[in-house]
Amino acid sequence: MLDSTKTLDGSFGKMYHDGEWLTNVTQAEATVEINKEEIAIAGTRWIGHKSTNLTGSGSMTGYKITSALAKKIAQIADNTKGAFVTELVMKLDDPDSYEGKQWVRLKGVQFDSIPILQYEHGTIVLEETPFTFTGFELLT
Repeated sequence: MLDSTKTLDGSFGKMYHDGEWLTNVTQAEATVEINKEEIAIAGTRWIGHKSTNLTGSGSMTGYKITSALAKKIAQIADNTKGAFVTELVMKLDDPDSYEGKQWVRLKGVQFDSIPILQYEHGTIVLEETPFTFTGFELLT
């Protein structure tokens, strides 16, 4: 039977960059897509599938507080510099769910866009920052 107290509460999720807790990030996700090639199987109508490669993608959403990360991402616009590549650490640590605690390190993170500026009168500014990554490590 389901123990409802063990379901994970996203309120305890945290995002870290360079060891610093990004307190403004209120939502994050990371997913790895398994890419496959179709393989014809002789003597049947069924198509088999061969896993070929992986694609990591995600996003983080939070309150706009500073432009520090945007400035790092924007270095790609300088023809003398390359893309900003970094690591992010995601943590979900619900105190009611000792089995659901998880830390994940995302490797080779590159951001998909440069969050320059957005706003709406009378509204707190939220910023969504999509990214890709080239590996991950489950830390717990």
